[in-house]
Amino acid sequence: MAKYLVIVESPAKVNTIKKFLGANYQVMASNGHVRDLPKSQLGFDVENDYEPKYITIRGKGDILAKLRKEQKRLKRFIWQRTLTERERQSHGICRRH
Repeated sequence: MAKYLVIVESPAKVNTIKKFLGANYQVMASNGHVRDLPKSQLGFDVENDYEPKYITIRGKGDILAKLRKEQKRLKRFIWQRTLTERERQSHGICRRH
């Protein structure tokens, strides 16, 4: 039985990562981003140490609920986040060749 939950964005990565991690790990996909900063207001709280104000992306509530339920069942969870090339460039992160 799995002890740890690993959350990845892409459903295509789930089976590949499961092969590497083994039976102690449950790997689930979030199917992309699930939260974002709001577009209609400032995305952080200036008076609260610039705490970000995240909102759930429309249509992702069911996926988040499923992930939270699994997280509570297992001991620990790991959220694997990989930046795309476009995101690396927009954040000023360069890959060394």
